[in-house]
Amino acid sequence: MAQWIAQEGLSLDVCSAGEIAVARSADFPAERIILHGNAKTPEDLDAAFGYGVGRIVLDSASEIVRLAALAPRRQRVLIRVTPGVHAGVHPAVATGVEDQKFGFSLSSGAAADAVGRVLAHAELELVGLHCHLGSQLTELAAYETAARKLIGLMAAMRDRTGVALAELNLGGGHAVPYVEGDEAFDLAAFADRVRRVIAAECASLRLPVPRLVLEPGRAIVNRAMVTLHRILSIKHGIGARTFVAVDGGMSDNPRPELYGARYSVHAVRPASAPMETVTVVGRHCEAGDVLAADVPLPADIRPGDFVVVPGTGAYNHSMASNYNMVGRPPVVAVRDGKARLLVRRETTSDLLVRDIGT
Repeated sequence: MAQWIAQEGLSLDVCSAGEIAVARSADFPAERIILHGNAKTPEDLDAAFGYGVGRIVLDSASEIVRLAALAPRRQRVLIRVTPGVHAGVHPAVATGVEDQKFGFSLSSGAAADAVGRVLAHAELELVGLHCHLGSQLTELAAYETAARKLIGLMAAMRDRTGVALAELNLGGGHAVPYVEGDEAFDLAAFADRVRRVIAAECASLRLPVPRLVLEPGRAIVNRAMVTLHRILSIKHGIGARTFVAVDGGMSDNPRPELYGARYSVHAVRPASAPMETVTVVGRHCEAGDVLAADVPLPADIRPGDFVVVPGTGAYNHSMASNYNMVGRPPVVAVRDGKARLLVRRETTSDLLVRDIGT
């Protein structure tokens, strides 16, 4: 994946030493890597410095001091601002509001104070501001509001310090449809409206227009992947509900249980039977291990059949776990009718290799 991203000329967002190691193994251009994280470990920073990542997004006052003390060379940084913008998303994925773990608050003055702190360290080169409003956003007005607020902060900092910041990173979170009826993100309208807002605000404040950076990861990869499950059992409940259990679950997709993410499910085998409303569940020892509630599947499905869940390119593989010591599934690339293994299936030997107890 890192190689494909590099070939497309895109940049790479990393959040750990492990993700930096992946980028490094693919010889991803270091100058096109941005390191995020609200609590970067010493190992994360060592890896970032060792590879020479292009930008590090600062997330706390202590991180500013730590980064300045450890940087082996002048490091380009951005400040993550919490703009206080409510985007109408689930609280677990709302990152632009106050009272959550990310960024420096704009309303409290913490963001402006962070600018001054960074500029006081010659080891750090402040290139811009960053914000991220959340995930699965459809409201373009939220991005417009955030852009206005951050441009206002840029102008205030220019007036106070004489420094005009060159970059504005508005993050991502562009919504993609998971089930029928989901609203898609209007990318063309977003591009037009946000650029107009930035240009107008900069003109009124006599500020140079900054370079606009976006992080549309989910919108790029989500619909490029599907997950294939084998049905293990079918159980008709006491009520009208029918449970269809598959050979995966929350170990390969924890999102439904974490924050109510919804998915559609489709039978692979052609069927002429009428559709029946069922609940597709996983194999794990949790009543909440539900992949998709109340979805239509053919009434003649049976154990051994396959079902496919579309829209699993974002987060599923990266959030997978070994709950109940279940191995993670493989990842297979398919193009022009040909399949190629990208990540092999995890084996029991893989699960045991770290266990050194006696």
